Amino acid sequence: MVDLHSQYLGIKEEIDHAIQQVLDSTAFINGPEVKLFAEELGKYTGSAFVIPCANGTDALQIAMMALDFQPGDEVIVPTFTYVATVEVIALLGLKPKFVDVLPDTYELDPAGLEKALGPKVVGIVPVHLYGQCSNMEYILGFAKKHGLKVIEDTAQAIGAVYTFSDGRKAQAGTMGEVGTTSFFPSKNLGCFGDGGAMFTQDPVLAEKLRMIANHGQKKKYYHDSIGVNSRLDTLQAAILRVKLKHLDRYSASRNEVADRYDQAFANHPNINPPKRAVNSTHVFHQYTVQVEGASRDELKDYLQSKGVPSMVYYPVPLHLQNAYLEFGYHSGDFPVAESLCKKVLSFPIHTEMEVSEQQYIIQTVLDFFK
Repeated sequence: MVDLHSQYLGIKEEIDHAIQQVLDSTAFINGPEVKLFAEELGKYTGSAFVIPCANGTDALQIAMMALDFQPGDEVIVPTFTYVATVEVIALLGLKPKFVDVLPDTYELDPAGLEKALGPKVVGIVPVHLYGQCSNMEYILGFAKKHGLKVIEDTAQAIGAVYTFSDGRKAQAGTMGEVGTTSFFPSKNLGCFGDGGAMFTQDPVLAEKLRMIANHGQKKKYYHDSIGVNSRLDTLQAAILRVKLKHLDRYSASRNEVADRYDQAFANHPNINPPKRAVNSTHVFHQYTVQVEGASRDELKDYLQSKGVPSMVYYPVPLHLQNAYLEFGYHSGDFPVAESLCKKVLSFPIHTEMEVSEQQYIIQTVLDFFK
């Protein structure tokens, strides 16, 4: 699905040099590279404050802690996403209020917000799924009207740009109270292990996020709040500093791959390509189609038999996962998400994909329907 080895070889000299510098300094925890990466990522995204942490799941949890969400509070979240988004809600004693997603862009359906609203709702977590932004203008307006906090989950969409109706532009993760992201190796901006970060424009909130991520302390051994231990180590920060310089090129390469897929599957009776939102650029963390009038799973098995990987993101919506049945949702509550889980299939897309490789993938898909 991704070719991390080829990507590494393309920037091997830069990466090896960055790693060696950290090894020579032996500043493995909170070394200077961590601060430099945070500053550079802030300049890239337009976020006033970037707080690195250990992973994207921690970023979500720390954000909710910093915003003072309390046990029993409710948080609106799409049901068609990765489990981490709702996992931290449950871990903190909060309750997820699930909403459906749009059938064409896969993003949170704004029409579901009003239905999910209630007196205990304190926040919304829009997930910028597969690489493009949710309808942030509507979501932010709704949140402001009802006094809700917005935490953007931009683990799959770093670098995507949202355009408001007045022409103002903002990067994914920089529009809500807090944005969160992951640097898992397969992400568009991925390190060589685990990593994550939080974004905010609020200096007071930034200090709180930073404190919670560091055992609840501003000064060593003086703890002002309950916190966690969530650090981006220096080696990973050094690697990310190198890869950040290439992120725009990576996004452009992914879009080229997506364009070729779009062209190949245009008007195909059984393959419904992903739609691009009119108000957001797309960085194509995944290229996810819907299989219509045929078996998605049989196509997946056929591709595997021909040496072509593919993945189902995601096979079960969160409201029907065994771990979250206690929240009282049932089959049929969110028909779009439930339908997508039976039809979606993601094809390989990465920064180093050769045209010949993609042509083989495309032809193999087409051959299945002959």
